[in-house]
Amino acid sequence: MRTPTRRRLRRLRDNPEGEMSILEHLAELRDRLIRACLALVITSIVAFTWLYEPLLRFVTQFYCDIPAKYRVATAGGGCRLLALGPLDPFGIRIKVALTAGLVLAMPYIAYQLWRFITPGLRRNEKRYAVPFALASTILFAMGVTLATYTIPRGIGFLVALGGDNLTVFFQADRYLRFVLFMGLAFGLTFEFPLVLIFLSMVGILSSRTMLKAWRAAVAIIIVVAAVVTPTQDPINLFAMAIPMWIFYFGAAAIARFLIEPARARRRAQLEHPASTAPSEAASRSQAGADRDR
Repeated sequence: MRTPTRRRLRRLRDNPEGEMSILEHLAELRDRLIRACLALVITSIVAFTWLYEPLLRFVTQFYCDIPAKYRVATAGGGCRLLALGPLDPFGIRIKVALTAGLVLAMPYIAYQLWRFITPGLRRNEKRYAVPFALASTILFAMGVTLATYTIPRGIGFLVALGGDNLTVFFQADRYLRFVLFMGLAFGLTFEFPLVLIFLSMVGILSSRTMLKAWRAAVAIIIVVAAVVTPTQDPINLFAMAIPMWIFYFGAAAIARFLIEPARARRRAQLEHPASTAPSEAASRSQAGADRDR
């Protein structure tokens, strides 16, 4: 009886490029989604059990940093959020656990996404699976980190707009929904350069097109940042827009100086294989002569 490993090795020998039919693509998508969901469930359980209390204290600190004259002080001069319904504490714990679980599972989810995309790529492009997962994780973490610095300032800005005669006492469900949404929004928008680089790798978007449309891109980024940031304050707006501008031109530079020259070299090798063969043979003979010496 043939083992699954032998069947897999035989499949790789018979189909080295990994080409699949529509049904095989759907089956591959199902398997990748199942693995990503299992990873999310495991990391959410870990966050629900061990990380909830530290995360809640960290997020609540944004509210506590508001000057005391703008917020309601609880017993002992501290600050706490308000839960209105009996199910609110459990629902809040679920939301915090799912968000933290998504952050923890992001490297594995990104890896599964790239592994699903790789059958449509060339063999030399498939080796970017691990760098893609690593880059997406770093960018997502950068976005969440930036959100933790801008959200308190944005909240303070909005609260101060109400004036000294207005006191705030945030409802826990709405406050945490806002904070978690902002963190995820910053993290996901920081994946923007990876989308541009991928489109450049597959030949859909060129650096010339990106640089030619930079004015429209700058305007669209401003609109997207204004829609994604519900506070509508200039602090969070430009905190999201400025990195996206930098990422846009950075992706154009990567496409111009790395991706497109590599594609041009591959095209030249395919169009003129005879001209590259002598140079390769000469290099091999030179290496042999060096070894003989």
